[in-house]
Amino acid sequence: MVCAKRAGAAFVFAGLTTLLASCTRDLPVEPPRPSLTPQLVAPSNDNFGNATVIAALPFSDSVDITVATMEAGERAPSCSFDSSSQKTVWYAFTPTATGQISVSINAPFSTVVAVDSGTSPGGLAEVICSSQFGGISTFTAQAGTTYYLQVDGMFGQSGLLQFRLDSNQLLPNDHFAGALSIPALPFSNTVDMTNATAEPDERMPSCAFGSASRRTVWYAFTPTATKVVMANVNAGFSTVIAAYTGGSPASLTEVACRSLFGGTPSFRAEAGTTYFFQVDGMFGQAGVLQFVLDVAPPPVANFGFFPFDPSMFDNVQFFDQSFDPGGVGFAPQAWTFGDGTSGTGNPTHRFVADGDYSVQLTVTTLDGRTAVASQTVHVRTHDVAITRLSVPQTARSGQTKRLEVSINSKRYPETVEVQLFRSVPGGFQLFGSLTQSVPMNPKNGTTVFVFNYTFTANDAQIGKVTFKAVALIAGARDALPADNEAIGPPTRVSR
Repeated sequence: MVCAKRAGAAFVFAGLTTLLASCTRDLPVEPPRPSLTPQLVAPSNDNFGNATVIAALPFSDSVDITVATMEAGERAPSCSFDSSSQKTVWYAFTPTATGQISVSINAPFSTVVAVDSGTSPGGLAEVICSSQFGGISTFTAQAGTTYYLQVDGMFGQSGLLQFRLDSNQLLPNDHFAGALSIPALPFSNTVDMTNATAEPDERMPSCAFGSASRRTVWYAFTPTATKVVMANVNAGFSTVIAAYTGGSPASLTEVACRSLFGGTPSFRAEAGTTYFFQVDGMFGQAGVLQFVLDVAPPPVANFGFFPFDPSMFDNVQFFDQSFDPGGVGFAPQAWTFGDGTSGTGNPTHRFVADGDYSVQLTVTTLDGRTAVASQTVHVRTHDVAITRLSVPQTARSGQTKRLEVSINSKRYPETVEVQLFRSVPGGFQLFGSLTQSVPMNPKNGTTVFVFNYTFTANDAQIGKVTFKAVALIAGARDALPADNEAIGPPTRVSR
């Protein structure tokens, strides 16, 4: 309103220029507004030389690595496999006593951490490395040695994370020299592998193929008598177990190994020899597991054969179905057939006469355990034959006539079904069957099956009918089936 009054006067006496200048001077001056976007600064421990010193354990620190950097000469952790975000922060720790240390990171994105020793970013020696690709997150920290811990994101990811460093109590049998002695079998021990470590010169089990977690515990067993022993691990994660002989981690000789990839946990333990068992997780996995050592159970012998109802004309195929719970495998099988002959492997055998034969299989594992299985093979040569098919020579439509099938059984009394077929366009059609007992070689030589057939108008239209008989032994297989079928001469049919 003041500006308006002055504007009127100015308009009359001084002109437009004076008016504008007067209004501008009277407007209030607005102070500058603060920025609404927070300005992130690099963490204080962004560089190796400014590593946060850890005075005591446990230690925990929250840090935002969003604008952290990687300085010149700084190497990415080895287990990031060229996937680090290159946004690193550093921590330094010098233990006053030798002990087991674990490193952990809690973050909503992928992270990697390496523990190094040395004095400059370019001259560090990596002690352990842990990432989502695996690795080790625990290590033995030597008193007086300064360790530098390099923390980074992965795959370009970054943000707020929590870094933690803890001391862990070593397991009594974490090292080879402290291997837990096994006094007697069976033996069982439950242990949490989470904080276990691997010694610098400790070898990796051969059957782990480079995938062991390197969190090992050790057991020792000296048998007083030679026996086959079997070691097993029960756990909710992948494990590997190896057995050795020798006196130090660097001089061990592996005698058995078993993992997710296979191998055998069973071996022949000689009396007086000390065997060391190394137990580990795989693929960075760890946790509670149960180690079990016991005398290996005997194999389970079993076999089958085909045909299951052999005759004296059959080559019977025998096949081993044995199982070794120790997983060692078998030496060649040994067979006796109950007729004075024997065989090896998975043989075929022909029995020269009917009878009941006790067949026995003996299996021996590669480490010397044995088992025996026996079965009785019933050899029966069943054989019936159609000796005659009697059919009429001629017939008329609507006329019923008699047909006869003569059966002979050469070896055993049998129950026989005779099926009778008549010819139709395109083949044969079943029109009757009869089942009855057939004695072995009756006085008249045969047993007659009698059928009646009424000829039809269709038969007359075709002008003939051919009959076929098939004999089947109930509950048995005919050893010589070629003579179980007969076709009679055509019967001429008129209207």
